[in-house]
Amino acid sequence: MADRAQGDLEELTALFAPAHRIDPYPGYADLRATRPIWQVADRFFVASRHRDCAAVLRDARFGHAEGDELVDRRPPAGVLGGAAAEERAPVRSFLGLNPPDHTRLRRLVSRSFTTRRVESLAPQVWQITRTLLADIAESGTDTVDFVDAFASPLPVRVICELLGVPGEDRPRLVGWSHALAKGLDPAFVVTDAERRAQVTARDEFAAYLVDAIAERRRSPGDDLLSALVETHDRADGLSQAELVATCILLLIAGHETTTSLIANGVLALSRHPEELQRLRDDAGLAASTVEELLRYDSPVQLTMRMALADAEIGDVPVPRGSFVLLLLGAANRDPEAHLEPDHLDITRAPNVHLGFGQGIHFCLGAPLARMEAQIALRALAAGVRDLRLVGAPEWKDMVVLRGVRHLEVAMTVSAAS
Repeated sequence: MADRAQGDLEELTALFAPAHRIDPYPGYADLRATRPIWQVADRFFVASRHRDCAAVLRDARFGHAEGDELVDRRPPAGVLGGAAAEERAPVRSFLGLNPPDHTRLRRLVSRSFTTRRVESLAPQVWQITRTLLADIAESGTDTVDFVDAFASPLPVRVICELLGVPGEDRPRLVGWSHALAKGLDPAFVVTDAERRAQVTARDEFAAYLVDAIAERRRSPGDDLLSALVETHDRADGLSQAELVATCILLLIAGHETTTSLIANGVLALSRHPEELQRLRDDAGLAASTVEELLRYDSPVQLTMRMALADAEIGDVPVPRGSFVLLLLGAANRDPEAHLEPDHLDITRAPNVHLGFGQGIHFCLGAPLARMEAQIALRALAAGVRDLRLVGAPEWKDMVVLRGVRHLEVAMTVSAAS
């Protein structure tokens, strides 16, 4: 039995090896077809079907480790320790909490991160988008790295504008964010040097935010950080540590995943020129295009839950204290949930994907990410006459947050954009 468990662990490890990052979906399909609910080791399960992943995300019996007995548990040695990084943080953001703490923190943040505040950013998003395209047009180069020139700076500028981060501080925040995002990955792909970089990044990021919070308290502005500081100062508000953890979460989630959504999306559309042409012919398809891109190549490929009580996935018993790895990328390509799931169809309806999760942890920033991606795609479809891949894309060295790191393209930006 021990030999079998070790073999299964090695097989799971191989599924996330660098060679599979270019295209993980055939491996997902094989796993989904042969072992949709896979017990890899004692109290460690992997789910890959849409219905199973969605059910776990919505089930209150699954959550995050709390209490001495569960907090002290760890995934099988050497496999997924990194994916539980939020569980081990000194103070967790609401992403790693269960009700009632999750409910309290998310409600407090939602008071500041309102739909109205997000919608008010639309003119700025359009302006940033046009500026980036104009910079590409004026560069005079035949090809550009689309990630560096457009997909990364757009969400970075937007989230920094939202939080009121000065322009000169943005490169530091991006560096800290990359280091911490890597910490979400399985332990076997995280080196000791990267772990040390994560600790340094968290400490430096927190110190920066403490200073920024003090400055906002002295001189509040019309930005999200000032609003969160005001929430902190209420009798029922965020503690200082909770405020810092929340800001780190918003800054990481606010640009890492949106960068990948836009870059992965442009890669997919460039490989399916007929779908890109449909978008050019009808800008009204931008919203459904974003939903399909979230399904087709989701920026968040997996997430972890723990059984807080004896439960089950389908007809498989899952004892309390078990870890469950949910392969969202596999679930989004499940033929039981989507017709021709490996085909990109920007008019797909219905499209019930798990790109933003489900249940109480459904992504708080989903409206902002959708707005940014829709504006970006509409601008690209209208303002870029020619868009062609130049060479093969280079993928980020990450498993949980899947995204293109470098994407060389030839693109002709029209003067009207």
